This record gives sequence, C-alpha cells and structure tokens, in this order.
Amino acid sequence: MNLTLGLKDGEKATLLIVDDLPENLIILGELLQPEYRVRVANSGQAALRVAASDPKPDLILLDVMMPDMDGYTVLDHLREDASTRDIPVIFVTALETTLDEQYGLELGAVDYIIKPLRPAIVLARIRTQLELKRARDWLHNQNTVLETEIANRMAENQLIQDVTIHALARLAETRDPETGNHLHKRITS
Repeated sequence: MNLTLGLKDGEKATLLIVDDLPENLIILGELLQPEYRVRVANSGQAALRVAASDPKPDLILLDVMMPDMDGYTVLDHLREDASTRDIPVIFVTALETTLDEQYGLELGAVDYIIKPLRPAIVLARIRTQLELKRARDWLHNQNTVLETEIANRMAENQLIQDVTIHALARLAETRDPETGNHLHKRITS
C-alpha cells in the first residue's frame, strides 16, 4: 500500500483538470491519463463540486481565466472548505507575466504553468507536487500518531503518579496510625 497518498499499490493518483475550453481539457487529459486517474470540470462551480466529491483529487490543475468564476476565486473557495483545503493546486494559464505568476503563488497555488504546455515539464511538475503532497500527508499522519502516543504516555504517567502517592500514604499509615490516617483522609478528599 502506498501509505503516503492513501493509495493501494498500483492505484493511480487522481487529478482534477479545470478549464472552460474543451480542447485544453482534451490535451491535458490525453497527456495525463496514462499515469493518473483524471477528472475534469469546465467551470469554477463544477470544479468545486468535483473537488469535494469522492474520489477527492490529489492535485488540481486550474485555469485562471474562466467565465463566471476565475481560477483565483476557485482557489479561495477551495481553501475555505475543510474538505478541499489541503489539495495542492497548480495554475495552468496563458497569463505569463511575472506579476501574474507571483499573484497566483501568493494566493496559495503550489506551482504555475504557462500555456502553451510543454508535456515533459507538465509531467515533471505534477510528479514533484504529488511527491510533496505524499511527504506532507506522511508527516501529518506521523504527527497524529505521535500526539496519540504522547497522550497515552501522559495518562500512564498520571496513573503511576496517583498509585505511587496512594501507596506512600498507605505506607505512612501503617508506620504511624495517627499521622497516617490523617494523610490518607487528606489524599482521598
């Protein structure tokens, strides 16, 4: 089992491609389908619905310039929803200025790919972002395990401390009944 993305061996990562132009969906879909499970959406609203449904995408390729809801707005909505907040997003756009790229990255995109697409570069960047997601997911899972272990050990330590104090009070009671009974009453109240 590929624990890091929650995939079984041989199972493909799921990518969501969002673009309002069918030809762009076809180009990216044909490029990615041999290696990944591909889902598509042709609008921002559709992208939000698909991203929140199962199977959740492991990565979203999001066009910036779309009617009704642009990619920036879609990204904002994704980050507001707890179920989609941690899905990495790569902007795929014809906007090519440094300011456009900087703005997209500042909004929270993990990468920015400029059209026209160069297939080898697209595949390499997707692979890199999926590896980073696997690493983040693994670290998150390890933190959860460690937090649980710490809580268990703290509870054990508290129990040991309580038993030790009770045993010491009993010992004092057996050595000096007058003082011991007083200590025992104080500890149990």
